[in-house]
Order: sequence, then C-alpha cells, then structure tokens
Amino acid sequence: MPKLTVFDQKGAEVGAVELSDTVFGIEPNEHVVYQAVVMQQASRRQGTHAVKNRSAVRGGGRKPWRQKGTGRARQGSIRSPQWVGGGTVFGPTPRSYAYKLPKKVRKLAIRSVLSGKVGESDLIVLDNLKLDAPKTKDFVSVLKNLSVTEKALVVTNEFDDTVILSARNVPGVKVLTATQVNVLDVVAYDKLIVTKEAAEKLGEVLG
Repeated sequence: MPKLTVFDQKGAEVGAVELSDTVFGIEPNEHVVYQAVVMQQASRRQGTHAVKNRSAVRGGGRKPWRQKGTGRARQGSIRSPQWVGGGTVFGPTPRSYAYKLPKKVRKLAIRSVLSGKVGESDLIVLDNLKLDAPKTKDFVSVLKNLSVTEKALVVTNEFDDTVILSARNVPGVKVLTATQVNVLDVVAYDKLIVTKEAAEKLGEVLG
C-alpha cells in the first residue's frame, strides 16, 4: 500500500497518508492506457466535415449537349464528378467518432495512470486547498511552496469556485474534482496535485 507524505499549502510536511493499493499501487497497463487516450481523443472530434455530392451542387439541371451527333462524349450534367465544379465522390460526411470501452477497461486505465504517477514520484498530496479569495497570486504561491514548476493537474474533493478562478489564468494548470479525473488529463500533465480527501475518494470510487 503506497504511503505518501502530506503537505500543507506552505509546503511543510504535516503527516502521511496510505493510499489504496488497488488504485495507486498496481502495475500500469500501458496498452489499456493507450486505448483510453485514443477513445477520449476520438470522442472530442467534432465530426462536422462535409462535402457536396452531385445532388447538392447548384446548377446542372439541363443536359449540356444532345446525346448523339456532336462527336463528344455523352454528358448528362455539368455537375457530374468529372466536371470542374462538379460534385465530390465519396467525400466525408458528418459523423460521430465517439465510442466506448468496457467499464472495467476504463477503470483499469485510470488506475494505471494514477499508479504511474505514484511510481514516478509525480503525485503530491495536500492536506487541504482553501483560498480566501479568487487570487491568481495566492495560487501561484501554493505551487511555488510545493516546488511545482511543470504542468500540473490539481484535483479537489468538491467543486471550489475560488480555487478554479484562482488557477484559471495560470499557464499549464488545470483544476478538476475527484469525479472528473480522466486518463487523458492525467497523462497530459507532469505533476498531479491531489487533496487528501480527493485521494481517499478516488480510492473508494475506483477501488
């Protein structure tokens, strides 16, 4: 069972916490993580691409010349695909790229990335994260006290508008609640800062 040091907002050690072994202490499954990342990226695609086929292109209702006797190939419409300005054949149409992996696979993926952060010493546990007012300066001070200079994903137990507003203008920082944690965000950020309550909640939900 992983045991990590708990820090306060000033960067001082205030204790330790034992994290769930099934969530933060497993051997990461890289292939499952890859599958989860691809699934999330595919689900984010808009899929609004579209082209006009010959029925959607304006004009071309009349046969350009008579069928026989001109010495030219027969043509039925100037909007056929072989004409300049004609319709597109087999072009992309609006669609959804979203798909879902089995629930157990998704859980294994998030447990894998969380365990990976612990294994690489990139997970920091805070006893609490409370700010008196939405001030970017105060949030930056917390990061400085924790010696965090890389991209950081901050996870709180519950939605805190003050923390979110304070972190909004800090480059390379994102704030999520424990229920919003996902594979793509954990992979995208170098450091994972989790409050003690959020870490315990993740252990309960994903365990």
